[in-house]
Amino acid sequence: MEKFIIKGGNPLKGEITVSGAKNSAVALIPAAIMADSPVVIEGVPEIDDVFALIEILKDFNVDVDFNDHVMRIDPSNMENIPMPDGKIQSLRASYYFMGALLGKYGEGVVGLPGGCNLGPRPMDLHLKGFEALGAEVSNELGAMHLTTNGNGLTGTEIYLDVVSVGATINIMLAASRAKGITVIENAAREPEIIDIAMLLNKMGAKIKGVGTSTIRIEGVDEMYGASHQQIPDRIEAGTYIAAAAAVGQGVTVKNVIAEHIESFLAKLREMGVKMDISDDAIYIHPNDGQLKAVDIKTAPYPGFATDLQQPITPLLLTANGNGKLVDTIYPKRVKHVPELARMGANIEAQNDQITYNGPNQLTGATVTASDLRAGAGLVIAGLMAEGETELYGAGNILRGYDHIVEKLSALGADIQLVQYDYSTVN
Repeated sequence: MEKFIIKGGNPLKGEITVSGAKNSAVALIPAAIMADSPVVIEGVPEIDDVFALIEILKDFNVDVDFNDHVMRIDPSNMENIPMPDGKIQSLRASYYFMGALLGKYGEGVVGLPGGCNLGPRPMDLHLKGFEALGAEVSNELGAMHLTTNGNGLTGTEIYLDVVSVGATINIMLAASRAKGITVIENAAREPEIIDIAMLLNKMGAKIKGVGTSTIRIEGVDEMYGASHQQIPDRIEAGTYIAAAAAVGQGVTVKNVIAEHIESFLAKLREMGVKMDISDDAIYIHPNDGQLKAVDIKTAPYPGFATDLQQPITPLLLTANGNGKLVDTIYPKRVKHVPELARMGANIEAQNDQITYNGPNQLTGATVTASDLRAGAGLVIAGLMAEGETELYGAGNILRGYDHIVEKLSALGADIQLVQYDYSTVN
C-alpha cells in the first residue's frame, strides 16, 4: 500500500504543466477498439486508471504500446471475449466498453464498474439508451449482458432524463455503428465529450452537435485508425490553480484551456484571487491574505464542476468569512470534510451542504483520501498545514493525477510517496 507524507509550510513557486485529461483518456481508449486498424492518441496521462484500461485491452487481445504519453492501440486481432469480473470492475470508466462493444460487435459481456464511492451513480440512462437502440440488456451475477441477437443497432431519438456525461458518451459510442440516425436530446456538453467525438469522427464516425444539448449521429458501417491529440485536464488544472492560490508565491500553470474552467475561475475572481490568463497558461499571484468567502453550487457544464468542489475546499478555508458548498451532482461528495476538520478546519457537512468559517490555520494530521478528488483536496490541505500530514489512500489519487509528486516537488513542495505494510495499520 502507498501513502503520502507531506511537510507543510513550503511556498510553491515556478511552473507546472497540466497533463492530458483523465476523463477524456478513459473514454478515448475504449473508443479506439471500434476501429479496424491502429489508433494513436497523444497526450495520454500516465495514471493508474489508464494502466488498468491497458490491461483490459490486452485481455481483449488488443495490441497496446504506451510510451512518453503516446498510446498506440491496434485492435486488428481483437477478440470479443466476455469480461464479467476482475480488471473490468476496477474502475468506473470500464462501462465505456459496453457502448464500444455493442457498436462494434452488437454484443458484449461487461462487469459492473467500480471507481470512487460517491453515492448512487446508476447505469439506468446508459441501459435505457442501449435498449432504445435495439439492444437486449440483462444483469446476470453482477455483469451486464448486451446483445442485438445478430440484428445490430438501429438509430433512434433518445432523451436523457438527467444530464449525464457517461450516458452521453456511451450512447454516442454505440450509435456510431448503428443503422440510421440517432439523436441524443438533453446531452451533456463537457469538453471531454467533444474530445471523444473528435476522435470518433477521425475514425469515420459522423457526429454533429457535440458541445450542445442535441447530438446527431449518423451510423457508419466501418471505422478505421486515426491519430488524435487529447485535450488537457481541466480538473488537474483547477487543482493546481487552487494549490497555487492557497500557498503559492507566484505559480504559472501551463497547458490549460481557461474556457474549460471559466466557472471555476469566476469563483476565484470573486474570492479576490489575482490571475493573469494567456492563451494556454495562467499565472497565479501570491495569496495576500485578503481573500473573501464565497458560496459554491456545482452544476453540469458549463457550471462549476463537481470534480473541483473538493480541490477548492482547502483554498476556501484561507478566506475571511462564512461560506457554503452544495454539490448538486454528487450530494454525498463530502467525505473530505471530517478529514479537514481533523486538521483543525472550521468546517462541517450537513446532508449535502458544506459550511465553513475562515480563515483557518491547518495542522498536520493523519488523514485518509476516500476518493480521487477528496485526495487532491487533502494534498492541498497538507501543503497548507503546519507540520506533517500522513495521507493514506494514495492509490485513489494516483488514479487521476499524472506524476503529482514530481510536479509538486518541482514547485518546492515537500511531498513523498512511500510504501507501507497494510497489516501493521490498526
